[in-house]
Amino acid sequence: VTGVQTWQVEEEVANKKGDVTKQFVNTKLMTRQTYTLDGISGKLEGGGSITFKEEDGIDYAPTTVQLPGGERVPFLFTVKELVAKGNGGAFKPGYEFGGSFKVPSYRTGLFLDPKGRGMTTGYDQAQALIASQTGVDGQAALESEINKVFDVFDGTIEFAVSNVNAADGEIGGVFVSSQASDTDLGSKTPKKVLSKGIFYGRITKE
Repeated sequence: VTGVQTWQVEEEVANKKGDVTKQFVNTKLMTRQTYTLDGISGKLEGGGSITFKEEDGIDYAPTTVQLPGGERVPFLFTVKELVAKGNGGAFKPGYEFGGSFKVPSYRTGLFLDPKGRGMTTGYDQAQALIASQTGVDGQAALESEINKVFDVFDGTIEFAVSNVNAADGEIGGVFVSSQASDTDLGSKTPKKVLSKGIFYGRITKE
């Protein structure tokens, strides 16, 4: 189980001197019950190091957060196909492990935009733009809106164990995850989303 306590989005922020730098700014959650991934299971391999491979569970949640200026940022909060590794063969307070995971598109190929355009269904282009097929100037600017794509990005996550209950095989701690936001099927540049929260896990033998 992972539960997010704060979400931050990377934005360009100007200081009093007018200098612009990229910083992670706090956001407000706009969707209900989308801050927890539950029932995630997978194979845990030991030895000189520990490796966890995610295989099943509710491993994604469509989420939207709002920036201080009012802009809303949708993204797929997920840990799909996570492979997390750590040095050392036993969990203990202070043990750290992490790895990468896949971030699928927020929308599927069946989604239609307001003009009825989609990736696997719907119109190829907006009805008023039929004449633009001929390669006239301005077509390049419309290409990202017309040519829908299903983006899959890589995300990273780091865990730090703070509690261990050896008798029941339970561990808990905190995590920090970094992933891309939604691209609206290729028409927008993704933002970097930083998730910080707590996690809990139980280790069982097969």
